[in-house]
Amino acid sequence: MNIQETLSNQVKLAVKNKYNVDLSTVEFQATRKEFPGDITVVVFSMLREVKGNPVQIGETIGAFLVEHVDYVKGFNVVKGFLNIEIHDDVFLNDFNAILKDDNFGIKAIDANGKAVMVEYSSPNTNKPLHLGHIRNILLGYSVSEILKASGKKVYKTQIINDRGIHICKSMLAWKRFGNGETPESSGLKGDKLVGDYYVKFDQEYKKEIQELIQKDSTEEEAKKNAPILLEAQDMLRKWEAGDEEVVSLWKTMNQWVYDGFDETYKALGVDFDCLYYESQTYLLGKEFVAEGLKTGVFYKKEDGSVWCDLTEDGLDEKIVQRADGTAVYMTQDIGTAIQRVKDYPDVGGMVYTVGNEQEYHFKVLFLIIKKLGFEWAENLYHLSYGMVDLPSGKMKSREGTVVDADDLIHEMEDTAEDISKELGKLDGYSDDAKRALYHTIGMGALKYYILKVDPRKRILFDPKESVDFQGNTGPFIQYTYARIQAILRKADFDYSHTISDKDLHEKEKQLIKLVQQFPEVVLNAADSHSPALIANYTYDLVKEFNSFYQNVSILGADSETDKVFRVQLSMIVGRTIKEAFKLLGIDVPERM
Repeated sequence: MNIQETLSNQVKLAVKNKYNVDLSTVEFQATRKEFPGDITVVVFSMLREVKGNPVQIGETIGAFLVEHVDYVKGFNVVKGFLNIEIHDDVFLNDFNAILKDDNFGIKAIDANGKAVMVEYSSPNTNKPLHLGHIRNILLGYSVSEILKASGKKVYKTQIINDRGIHICKSMLAWKRFGNGETPESSGLKGDKLVGDYYVKFDQEYKKEIQELIQKDSTEEEAKKNAPILLEAQDMLRKWEAGDEEVVSLWKTMNQWVYDGFDETYKALGVDFDCLYYESQTYLLGKEFVAEGLKTGVFYKKEDGSVWCDLTEDGLDEKIVQRADGTAVYMTQDIGTAIQRVKDYPDVGGMVYTVGNEQEYHFKVLFLIIKKLGFEWAENLYHLSYGMVDLPSGKMKSREGTVVDADDLIHEMEDTAEDISKELGKLDGYSDDAKRALYHTIGMGALKYYILKVDPRKRILFDPKESVDFQGNTGPFIQYTYARIQAILRKADFDYSHTISDKDLHEKEKQLIKLVQQFPEVVLNAADSHSPALIANYTYDLVKEFNSFYQNVSILGADSETDKVFRVQLSMIVGRTIKEAFKLLGIDVPERM
């Protein structure tokens, strides 16, 4: 039982003893730095149950705690806040327990518990990954790692959108204008090559529209009747009919894209446990339409289309099958979710990492699955996130104005190199070591800049600002970690023994209190699906360590006890930074 839990019991006991009231809850918060104290009881929140002056109530409870709780050494009351001072021994004991626990803050995975499947990335195979995908990928991967750290088994997945008219557009443009070009012959990554032909299709399509308009077509007619579009639509029909030539080209060009995606995923340091393909799932769900009609979840209109009426739930009516019997995206998503639980029977919930423009879609999807009687529908979550903007504005795939993920990765590495050279921090490094470090710093900057923001908020991404070695950035935290490792390398004495008797410096105590919060931060981040909680906790920890470093001598401490303890404390802070950054998918360098 931690201090907060035991104090809660003791505060309730004090209120029962002094006011004969059974207090329902006790609210705690961190003590403000301008007042003495280690933890604060909010007296104001008790006034619903305890009648009286909040200052007097605080004084009464504080006096009771000093008398009856041996680790409470003092208190002060500021308005309706009771600030409690705890004996150093308590913090020392907690610190020594943390020192012995190599997995502090990280729960072992419950092998018998229900697993969670986290979906992220899920790109189209007609273009490379771009900046928008990067936010999706980093969020999904980080949430997966945080959920694992909270004790859950996790399957990381994506559904690759490998069919449809947009795929045929790239295929047709390559067929018309490619002259047999391949990734090998062009020297381009496969996803970039295919993306170039998607842009080429749009250029030719616009030309044909203008030609038709000049021949007296309306713009609307021209858009519908442009020959290149009609041919792409015919190609899609042939694909659906299994035309050998079209399917062969589809397989070839998709493989080029998959190979390109894999390179990008590797550079980003992310992975997947299983993959789903829309070409294999787009017919799923139709059997549940029939089942839903039998049970009354769905109803059929006069034209034969099938709908779900969600108006009583505050939503609208949603079509799940067209009049011609073909499925819609909603049907496919229902079928895919159910198929995943069939494939992985231990899955008890799913997280969908998808932009906030799809919020309504997921409300409808989750509700329909629930109405179909699947218990795990209660544990479906839409990890909704805002768009990523650049100083130059929005991105458009068709016009080729997106920020390519690979280009951004290279830009981040180049920016890290430029700033590192300006600071002169890498003397004595080999060229290979420098390149590896530039990648680590660049990726740390990119990931931290994106993940430190609440997922629901829109981001304006500035690559140069993200690589700053000062402020709330990844490189600032990485540099502090490297500084700690330098301290440990210089500590040429045995610091493995336990320190059990010592007066704590205020800076030491503040660091211990922050480290103690790590397990709770991990659980809160898992519950709220927010890597931002981990990122900003780590920044707070680093700021506190740097204040400690500047105000307290570590290797030059006056006593051997202080020297050993401060090296141990530095080591634990470093370990916590490393674990926290691992949950964000960020590496930390041993030297910088």
